[in-house]
Amino acid sequence: MTQTPDPIMTQRLDLWLLHARFGRSRGICAKIASGGHVRINRQRVTKAHAQVHVGDILTLPSPDRQTVIVIRVVACTERRQSAPLAQLLYEIVPETV
Repeated sequence: MTQTPDPIMTQRLDLWLLHARFGRSRGICAKIASGGHVRINRQRVTKAHAQVHVGDILTLPSPDRQTVIVIRVVACTERRQSAPLAQLLYEIVPETV
């Protein structure tokens, strides 16, 4: 009888950004992570090796750099996959007025 591997519950920020397709390469994702523009649970991050856990809230700059995106980490994965599958790794937190 084969067992399914345990799901990944934590991952490096730069790898998670890459797998969720917020950057085209790990280098770009590392720059995003270490640039001081990302927050994990309201704490500014300046290290690409910061750990992201399932359930964390990330605040990221939008691609146009004019606004921010607030997302909740739903899952981590071992590899980069197609865009529709990458969108399953997070959910956008709606803005509250």
